[in-house]
Amino acid sequence: MLFRRDIHSLFDAGYVTVTPDLDFEVSRRIKEEFENGRHYYALHGNRISAPEDASLRPDPDALTWHNEHCFRG
Repeated sequence: MLFRRDIHSLFDAGYVTVTPDLDFEVSRRIKEEFENGRHYYALHGNRISAPEDASLRPDPDALTWHNEHCFRG
């Protein structure tokens, strides 16, 4: 999955997240609140692209924090 501004904005707002296993998840609230999101739901469950160098990958603890405190499930 490539960087996209719309997805980054949805991540910041908690409507999408990435699990510590690097799977992309989409909140059901996109559909409930905006009656939209089919393009995003098509990405749900996909693994994100990550650098081979582990030191450049997203921090699993930060992703866990985002899932627990920001993601709107």
